[in-house]
Amino acid sequence: MSARYSRQTILPQVGDAGQARLAAASVLVVGAGGLGCVALQYLAAAGVGRLGIVDHDIVEESNLHRQPLYRMSDLGSTKAHAARAALLAANPTIRIEALGERLTPANAASLTATADVVIDAADSFAATYVLSDACHSRGCPLVSASVLGLAGYVGVFCGGAPSYRAVFPEMPRAAGSCAQAGVLGTAVGVMGTLQAHLALALLLQWQPPVLGRLISVDFRTLQIGGFAFSAATEPANLPLPLAFIAPGEVCAADAVIDLRSREEAPHSPFPGALRASVEALEAREVSVPASSRIVVCCRSGVRAWRAARALQAQGHSNVALIALGE
Repeated sequence: MSARYSRQTILPQVGDAGQARLAAASVLVVGAGGLGCVALQYLAAAGVGRLGIVDHDIVEESNLHRQPLYRMSDLGSTKAHAARAALLAANPTIRIEALGERLTPANAASLTATADVVIDAADSFAATYVLSDACHSRGCPLVSASVLGLAGYVGVFCGGAPSYRAVFPEMPRAAGSCAQAGVLGTAVGVMGTLQAHLALALLLQWQPPVLGRLISVDFRTLQIGGFAFSAATEPANLPLPLAFIAPGEVCAADAVIDLRSREEAPHSPFPGALRASVEALEAREVSVPASSRIVVCCRSGVRAWRAARALQAQGHSNVALIALGE
């Protein structure tokens, strides 16, 4: 066994057998931002044999205070490829596959198909639900985390534990972003490190298992909380479960409602889309076109979720959602 890992193989919870298990393991990390950068660094350093990185974004200077994999020379580069180069420079003995593309409902199943553990570091509600559905379907553990401002959480879903939908069957009515609310780099670093730690615990098959647990941290007051959710039940079909679809899955027969204002998005990717706010839909101020399926879209998916629930309450049973992203 390489001296590179000697300090962790000394641990009885790892040993040579555990290190061999890590070397044979595959972890998919979706998102190479603040959470993903730190999780990737520790997984690569621990000797996880195969890492997959999925992120369509590019490195910007505003990322650098919380994304320590990147340097000024990486500005303008795709995060997935810049992260791969930095990780291989630190540990050339592992395999890393970088995909500079967006996670979508269309590619989620194929991206997660060979992973032993999936890390959700996208910090996007839409991505979390999409990954949870994919992981729950094939029984793969999902380590999901989110940080906003000075608070964060991390939980271990699926893979024998309840899915994210079982614990959080509904999206919040509104959601902030790092660009709007701010975030402290150390807070992101702690939660990304916890994601890596939980992934290692899963790969090393520690007992008792970490499945079905959520940890929350208030970095302002240094209060740590959380709960176990192993007894949570998967949501029933009332109200009907909502699923995200990829833009390419929209067909000519669909009625598309773009919830973004023209100031927010002057041009919709769907030329015939009806423009309406979620508030107008909730107030029944909008005449919804007759169609076998209604597709509602917005930037993050939060407004689309609200709109879909409003439409279901109005008797529309076939509603799909799209998160268009930036």
